[in-house]
Amino acid sequence: MNKSATAPAAQSIPRPALLAGLTLAIAGAVLFSAKAVLAKLMYRYHVDAVTVIAFRMLFSLPVFAAVAIWKMRTEAPLSTTDRWRLVFLGVIGYYLSSFLDFLGLQFISVGLERLILFLTPTFVLLITSVFLKRHISRIEWLALLVSYCGIVLVFVHDLHGGAGSTAIGALLVLGSALSYAVYLLMSGEMVRRIGSLRLVAYAMCVSSVVCIGQFFVLRPVAMLVQPAAVYWYSLANGIFCTVLPVFMTMIAVQRIGASTASQAGMIGPVSTLFLGALVLNEPMTAVQVGGTAMVLAGIYMLSKKK
Repeated sequence: MNKSATAPAAQSIPRPALLAGLTLAIAGAVLFSAKAVLAKLMYRYHVDAVTVIAFRMLFSLPVFAAVAIWKMRTEAPLSTTDRWRLVFLGVIGYYLSSFLDFLGLQFISVGLERLILFLTPTFVLLITSVFLKRHISRIEWLALLVSYCGIVLVFVHDLHGGAGSTAIGALLVLGSALSYAVYLLMSGEMVRRIGSLRLVAYAMCVSSVVCIGQFFVLRPVAMLVQPAAVYWYSLANGIFCTVLPVFMTMIAVQRIGASTASQAGMIGPVSTLFLGALVLNEPMTAVQVGGTAMVLAGIYMLSKKK
């Protein structure tokens, strides 16, 4: 495996390095989760998911393109097979996942959206069990049960705001989580061979081209003209909620290991719940907090299994 995946256990890392790595992992998770809040703010200006995701990629593409060009010049060229695999991963992992996510956010709260997306590890587990015939232990089944009970709790609570729209939004975000789970499963082997930085840079470039191309196919060029606030939110979405979290998480994984970094990332859905309340004035009830705690407990049980 690559260096990031085989980083030493947190217990063997000097405390200053551990704290620095944890800080990066937590900050990356909070910033990445904040994209849902920014999307909600942009929807107030009557833009749709196609426009939001296109503008996000317009601002993040130059950075990922620069990294991709650097990697192309300093590392061996990829085979034709690997290039097509990267195209597929870019489409399913970043384009489809992001598009369904932003589309779902038009119908549900950021708290419910983040909770559903945070079930991605459980979807990976279920897919490996069904298609790869991997045995699921009792603790894993219990973790799945606890997590999904938390989602159902929040989902039923949010149904009071409009059953039809909530169901549609939840299904769209569920599709986002499933597509990203497939991406994670399919990208594992390529990460070991070409490295995570190279894979992410190339895949994000593919996704950006598809997202921007989709905009010009489905929307008139005149829609590029938006209120100034939309551009500022898009800039923040592209840089602070896309580019920075990707690199912060990579550095964190290299310093403290993937397992510890993923556990620190559990702060993501919690931060979204509070950001939604603070920025969007979305209600935060005891039911939502309880459902969030159940999801986090289930993911924590998965992360601690041997």
